[in-house]
Parts: sequence; C-alpha cells; structure tokens
Amino acid sequence: MCLGVPMQVVESQGWRALCRGDDGATAWIDCVLVGPQPPGTWLLTHLGVAREILDPIRAEQIRDALAALAAAEAGTAFDPLAFFPDLDREPELPDFLRETR
Repeated sequence: MCLGVPMQVVESQGWRALCRGDDGATAWIDCVLVGPQPPGTWLLTHLGVAREILDPIRAEQIRDALAALAAAEAGTAFDPLAFFPDLDREPELPDFLRETR
C-alpha cells in the first residue's frame, strides 16, 4: 500500500525543502511538482517528493487518518469518531446519483 504523509516545511532551499513529520524526523523533500514553499507550509509527501500543498485542516485530517490506521494495525481499541469526526453525519450522494422524480 502506498501512502502520502503530511510534512511541514522547516527550511526551504529552492526546489527542495527540509520537512518535519509527526514523529519529529526530518527529510529533504523534492518540491519540483509544487514549487518552492516557505517554512510552515504543509505538504503531502510520497517517496521524498511533495505531491500537493495542504491547508492545515486537511493536513490534520490526513494525520488523524494515519493515526487511526496505525491504531487499527496495532490492534488498539479506538473510537473511530475521535479520528474521523465527519463520520457522525448522514452520508450524502453526489447529485448525479440522486433520484429524480
């Protein structure tokens, strides 16, 4: 399985940025696909490449989903609503799937 991981830019050097993940580890990330980014920017990274610029809310949602996956993988009991608060609502069909009468 391939996963994108949110990382926050700590230092920018043109087309690469030193980024920090939730675990505190840092890595140099290639920013050719997203352009140079200032410190504080959240990036969705995969295999050392920034794939997308994230707003802080979306970065938090992805980080929560990854934490839920880790808890499930470890066999830890957890409340899904703690990781996915938007699940506490009725699902909505896209317009093209709604019945028209």
